[in-house]
Amino acid sequence: MIYKAVLRKMQTENTHPIHYYLDMDTDFIQVNQLLGKKISLQFEQYQCMGCRKDKKLFRQGYCYDCYYKLPQAGDWIMQPELSKAHLGIADRDLAYEKEVQLKPHIVYLANSSNVKVGVTRKTQVPTRWIDQGAHEALEILEVPNRYLAGVAEVALKKHVSDKTNWRKMLTNEVEEVSLTSWRDKLKVFLPKEVQDYFIGNGQEVHLDYPVLKYPKRIKSLNLEKTPFYEGMVTGIKGQYLLFKDGTVFNIRNHEGFVVSLSV
Repeated sequence: MIYKAVLRKMQTENTHPIHYYLDMDTDFIQVNQLLGKKISLQFEQYQCMGCRKDKKLFRQGYCYDCYYKLPQAGDWIMQPELSKAHLGIADRDLAYEKEVQLKPHIVYLANSSNVKVGVTRKTQVPTRWIDQGAHEALEILEVPNRYLAGVAEVALKKHVSDKTNWRKMLTNEVEEVSLTSWRDKLKVFLPKEVQDYFIGNGQEVHLDYPVLKYPKRIKSLNLEKTPFYEGMVTGIKGQYLLFKDGTVFNIRNHEGFVVSLSV
């Protein structure tokens, strides 16, 4: 069967193991059902996630113009401490920024390859952790807006990483750590303005991924450089498909690519 659609990040359901779904416009693929099966991917064209035109993508699924124009691609997305909606100051579109920034946000610790600190909207728990391939995660702050979450993250990333080693995550080289111990150690580094939002009794959440076998060595598939690929699916973790030959495919990084997927 052949499906053709613009790629979007996989939707997830936190079951044991996690279930993944791929929106192929007229169909949903239950990605877990592809485990142990051979599939092929053929890159057809681009479709910007903003203007929907066939234009070369720049970042995050957007063409150059949309990336520097649309509010959903503002700098505060990656750097929440730059949020200004709580001050009534617009970056690109104040109404949109208020809708996203002025909602409860969670500052968390996660273990994907090593301990890291991160920020997400409360409504994105546990989706954000799954997208990062975290094995464990722990909420440590719940704040009323994105700015305060960013302030906390900036302070904590002086003492713990804010990045995931994606290669270790995909080869399952995960350090055994206690996130609750890290939470208690990091509490003293929280800025005064967020200390009242500290969650001292949160419980670690453990996540289980549908992987038949982890690769020992990996090579990343880039559809711009390799427009056709065929291989057997052996796992799904984060937003990656894992293949028997060690190839890994980051679907999130290919948002806006129109592909034909053959099963």
